[in-house]
Order: sequence, then C-alpha cells, then structure tokens
Amino acid sequence: MLNPTPPRTRGTLRLVAAACALTAAGSAALASSHREAPFITTAPKVDATDFYMFRSYESGRANYVTLIANYLPLQDAYGGPNYFKLDPNALYEIHIDNNGDAKEDLTFQFRFQNALKDVKLPVGNKMVSIPLTQAGAVSNVKDANLNVAETFTVGIVRGDRRSGSRASITNATGGGTTFDKPVDNIGVKTIADYPAYATKHVYSVNIPGCSAPGKVFVGQRKDPFAVNLGTIFDLVNAPASVITNPANLNAAPNTIDDKNVTTLALEIHKDCLTAGSDPVIGGWTTASLRQGQLLSGAPKAGYQTASLNAGPWVQVSRLGMPLVNEVVIGLKDKDKFNASKPQNDTQFLDYVTNPTLPVLLGLVLANGNAAALAPTNLPRTDLATVFLTGITGVNKPATVTPAEMLRLNTAIAPVPRAQQNRLGVAGEVLRVGGPQNLAQAVDLAGYPNGRRPNDDVVDISLVAVLGGLCVINGDGNALGLNGVPGVTSLSSQCKPSSVPLGATSAAVHDAVDQATVPLLSAFPYLATPIGGTSN
Repeated sequence: MLNPTPPRTRGTLRLVAAACALTAAGSAALASSHREAPFITTAPKVDATDFYMFRSYESGRANYVTLIANYLPLQDAYGGPNYFKLDPNALYEIHIDNNGDAKEDLTFQFRFQNALKDVKLPVGNKMVSIPLTQAGAVSNVKDANLNVAETFTVGIVRGDRRSGSRASITNATGGGTTFDKPVDNIGVKTIADYPAYATKHVYSVNIPGCSAPGKVFVGQRKDPFAVNLGTIFDLVNAPASVITNPANLNAAPNTIDDKNVTTLALEIHKDCLTAGSDPVIGGWTTASLRQGQLLSGAPKAGYQTASLNAGPWVQVSRLGMPLVNEVVIGLKDKDKFNASKPQNDTQFLDYVTNPTLPVLLGLVLANGNAAALAPTNLPRTDLATVFLTGITGVNKPATVTPAEMLRLNTAIAPVPRAQQNRLGVAGEVLRVGGPQNLAQAVDLAGYPNGRRPNDDVVDISLVAVLGGLCVINGDGNALGLNGVPGVTSLSSQCKPSSVPLGATSAAVHDAVDQATVPLLSAFPYLATPIGGTSN
C-alpha cells in the first residue's frame, strides 16, 4: 500500500482522482518524440526521444528518484561499423525546477569524449589501422579490444544553467570525474554477455550538495516505448471501431520493437531534488550544439575531425511531457519550441487551448466530419490546466508559473513493477471502481505523477485530447477546470455536453500495449539493447 499522503496532497486528491480516471496528462501524446522537428531530423545524435522521471521502484531504493533521458532514435542493432556514439560537440542536460517558477534550479550536464586508440594490425611489413570499432571480443570496462574509448563527465549546476555554480559529480569509488560508456551491443561474438558487460558501467556517484550517493549509467538500451507508429501517421489508418474496442488493446505489433536508443540515467535521493516543504518537482531534458560549425574539405587523420565547432551553446532539442512537439506544436514552430525555455511557453498557448489534433482525428476517422470528435469547450482549459500547471492534489506545485514540463510529486510512494497500473493514476482509480474507493488504491505513482517506462501515455493522452476530463468535470465544474491557474484570461465550459464522444472517449487506444515491453526491475530499468546478432 501507499505511504500516507502528505496533508497538502491528501485534501484534494480524492476530488481530482475522478479527472485522472480519464486523463493523466494534458499533452496529446501518440508516441515518443522520435524525429519530431525539421532541424532535429538532421542531427539525430541530439534528438531526445523520451524523458522519464519517477520514484525508484527497485527494492531498497524507494527514497530515490530516477531520471532517464533517451537520445538518438530508431537505432538498428546492426548499425556498424561506427554504431551510435553520442556527440562530443554537444551538451546534454536534464533540468529540475523545484519551486514552480518554470526556471531550472538544478541542471545535470553530460559531456562526451570519443578517443580513438587507432589499433593497428601487421599486414606484410606494415602496421595498418583497422576499420572497426572493435579489434576482438569485449567484456570489460576499458577493454583493450575497443578501438574507440567512449567516456563522459557529469556536472551539476545550481541556478541558471549557464551562469550558475557548477561542480563535478564524482565516482564514489576512487573519486574520478570521468566515467566509461559501454560500446553498443554489436553482437554475441564481440560481447558474449552484454547484460553483465553493461552492468559494469553502472556507477555509484557522489553528488555535490547531496549527502546520499546516487547512481549514473549512460549506454545503449532497447527502446522502451511501444506505439503503432506507422498506422498513426498514415492518417490513423485504422477504423474507429478498432481503436475504441478494449478487446483490441494488443491487436497491433509495436512498430519500434526492434529499435534501440541511447540512455542517460541518473538516480538521486528525492530530498536532493526538492526545495523547502513542496514535494513537487518539474523536469525536462535538452541538448545544445555550438553555434558555429566550420566543415573541413581535408579532414585530419583522427576521429570525428571533419568539423570545427565553436561559439556559445544553442539549444536544439527539448523534451518534457511526451510528444508535445510532435503532435501539439504546429509545424512552423517545431524548431522554435525545441530552442525555447519553459518560462516562455505562453507563446505556444494557442496550440494547447485550441488543439488541432482532435479536429484532425475527426477528419480522418469520421468521414471528414471534424466536429464529430473535437470537444467544443474552447479554449481547452482542461488540457491547459494539466499541461501547463499540473493537477491540483497530484502534481501541481504550491506556486506555479504555467509551463510545459513533466511534474512529479515525490511524496507519493512507488510500487513494484508487478503492481503498477499501465494507465497510471487513471487506471488505478478505474480499477478500484472510482474515486469513492480511493482508499483501496495500490498505485498512485504513475503518469501524470512523473512518468515510468511502464505507463501507457499513448492511451491515456488520446483519452485526454478527446475530452474525457470534461465528462468527469460535470455540469457543476466539480474539478474547477473552467479556468487555468495563473492564466486569468482563459475560461471555458468544460462539461459532458462539450464532448462529442461522451463516455466512449475513455476507451480510445492505439492497439499496442505498453505494459508488454520488457523492462528491468532495477536501475537503469530499461532493457538490454537488441544485439547485431544473437545465438
């Protein structure tokens, strides 16, 4: 069972649980953010695919928070000879806002180095450089057979990400500041036991300003997301009767089941992330490149020497809640969103309050009748409340500036994987028969209370965008969703009559079951990557 809910949360949780029964987030996510904006398709090494933030459910680690930022989408396991190294000319960051002002208070900065050993073999009377990443079997950290040594550093910045105070996270064993990254899963002849090899690269770390040691891991993982991607982007090429029938929950294959990603994972004690008495934190990940790049027509011998990069950092990727930029932000503003900061998110407000996705769904699923599915409560204060401020009593900070990010109430205890409801808080309330039976709930630690790898954000968010929250809000505005905290100019009539689908909105899904994706029971939680070959 859950630990007792703190007083500030307990008073309103029962009220908002009804809302969560139909929506656990305001973002219109249909998949993770793979290739979501025009520019980022040209720079996959800095393309964030998913961001997770949750109370750790590994045994003995319940007081920790796990942060996972995945990058470099749609990796094929056989992608040699270079495979999928991260970019030494990039800055990868995970940001935490712990006072609700939409500005980072803590930033974890990852930098990478890829050093060429230039392994040579004797060919006749000459020593000649090999063309591969590896020169033989690999099983150890710093293995002598690796031709490219991948390493990284992690810094913590308190305050502004560029002008705040920075300190290095250090290895709890030996005190060094440089960590080794495992080579990708090339195949079983190169790496006979990849799980054991990767585990050697999970480090216990000391974090300046935090008395409890944490953990860090960076390396390739199996993409943990499950989605009917091709069907969705082919104008939702499935009958409405299929995607509203619960019997078809797992009727379609997971399109990206054969893909890997690169994971940046941190585990940090929850008390080192919060500020004062407020247990709610916000989080998002970004990647930045140097403003200037000069290509060489005659690269020097070495590794990645074809360009010279200089100038200030320029943010090119941003991800908090899943797939915001992909299906919420208009095409003309996708690059702009990736370069933006949460504190300036009111510039994108129209995309949330007047979303195009419900209209598009009506056009493609209801014979061109846009009004058949799109809720009429415009502006969509139901989405804006959850999307920009968090839900009162679940994941809304004590004071909040409206901004898009993933929010986590660190006071709500985690549960083991086997007890997790794939629909997060929403599914748990449904499981116990409604908010009146909330005392029987086991799992209130899921999306939108952060995001775990097991949470089926696709199904939850489809329900949200089609108006499920307004069905629960009722004619009397029981949940207070006819306005948005901090945005006094917004008001609407979020009630059942504004939802064309009515209660049917709760049954929408993408026919792929997120809960069937393999995961680990311990940090870093994401499964062993698919290998280039198998036994």
